[in-house]
Amino acid sequence: MNNDVTVHTHDLTSELRLLLALLAMDQDADLTFEISELLREADWNQFIKLARHHRVFPSINRTMQARRFEGIPTFVKQLFHRDYYRNTLQMLALSGEMEQLAKSLTDKGIRSLFLKGPVIAADLYGDVSLRTSCDLDLLIPLSELEQAEALFIELGYVKDDYIESVLNDWKWRHHHIIFNHPTKDIKVEVHWRLNPFPSKEPCFDELWERKRVSSLISRPIYYLGREDLFLFLVSHGARHGWSRLRWLLDIKYLVNQRMDWPKLVRLLKKHHYLHLGGQALFLASRLLSIPLREEMKPLLTSRRAEWLAEDAMFYVHRMINLHTPPIPKDVDAYHKRYLFSLLTNGQRVRFMASFFFPYPEDAKTLPLPKPIHFLYFPLRPFLWLWRKTRKQAYS
Repeated sequence: MNNDVTVHTHDLTSELRLLLALLAMDQDADLTFEISELLREADWNQFIKLARHHRVFPSINRTMQARRFEGIPTFVKQLFHRDYYRNTLQMLALSGEMEQLAKSLTDKGIRSLFLKGPVIAADLYGDVSLRTSCDLDLLIPLSELEQAEALFIELGYVKDDYIESVLNDWKWRHHHIIFNHPTKDIKVEVHWRLNPFPSKEPCFDELWERKRVSSLISRPIYYLGREDLFLFLVSHGARHGWSRLRWLLDIKYLVNQRMDWPKLVRLLKKHHYLHLGGQALFLASRLLSIPLREEMKPLLTSRRAEWLAEDAMFYVHRMINLHTPPIPKDVDAYHKRYLFSLLTNGQRVRFMASFFFPYPEDAKTLPLPKPIHFLYFPLRPFLWLWRKTRKQAYS
């Protein structure tokens, strides 16, 4: 297939082009000359910031160690090696905690699928030290969430009660809850959905039926099947604008595995993720030099996938952290428009309709007894208008 996709990279900084070239090295040996040129231009402090922001310093360290390029200052090599060492300790700690959690959940009869972290580091990279993770993510059935919550508290975790809800809207507005262990300094995200509303996705039983067993440790650790993992990774990366190249690097290694492409295409079509799969492949091809093969063609025929890939370059050009407020106003405005552009027409209708469902802010504006919370439905437009009027009056 033609790899000349229309994702513009000519205006990337020298440091970002160097980072991308090093990440693409094992795909394209012809990059050696380009890297030699970029090494002479690099602002090393900026390069270090980029590698840390995108969470790809373990891969950069491995490439530097293997290739031994001339022109890389000693302090840069030492810093990346130190970061790599610290990450190795972090991943080993997460691996140990993952094993304990898996055992505890199994003992309680709670089914769990680990979504990211050490399991996919071992699966995709072949070594847990070559991928970064700051927490553990696992998926359980919604029906077993209350039981899992009690277990985590029993294990010394503290629930982050950031979710506010009216009429149980948390079940569909949100998709995970967070637990923090105060002494172990480990965060766990417990999901009952892969993605937030209004996404469409396989139910837990389907995912459980297609699960794989990690070979990371002797105890059974279950995680997503290969095609389900692709669906999850592209939807997660797209939702965050691919603002960290680590997520795109995951895609690069995943598509190099033995994928059942016809099965994957059917899965993505069924759940309306075909355009997001195409976006990921276009970006990985242009930025990380992965070859676009014939079996990938059904994901790449849509112009929408190309447009979304170009839209994601907004995040690639900038070091944007969507998890750390305050988010700059221009970035926040762009991200809201971008997220809406990811939705199908049906999802947009459901998203717009959700604004008529009561929000926690409505209960704060006009507290009502729980038996008559249903009145928030007709009152919502008036409460929203009241808040907006008062906000403008005080601004």
